[in-house]
Amino acid sequence: MKILYCNCTFAKVVPLDVKKAVLRQLSDSGQAFDAVADLCDMSARKDPALKKIAEGGCTKIAACYPRAVKWLFHAAGNPLPDEGIEVLNMREESADDIVRKALS
Repeated sequence: MKILYCNCTFAKVVPLDVKKAVLRQLSDSGQAFDAVADLCDMSARKDPALKKIAEGGCTKIAACYPRAVKWLFHAAGNPLPDEGIEVLNMREESADDIVRKALS
């Protein structure tokens, strides 16, 4: 299982307390995960790391609205596969729910 955490540094659309709690709980879990500053920024720059993420399989992405995350990858020319990637919405779900889903 691969977990990706987006800090939404530039967009600032995810509640700060949720972002901090998810990051802290993931760090405390002992489970390996990757963290990026901002998927929106990466998409705008067409960061090659997005291709690696899209092709990585079985990834759980803690970020924003699933449709927005999928569009960011598509806009960067690296669409996410239809299966194998779950986007966890830190804008609407609690930190505990996000971490529980990420680690399951």
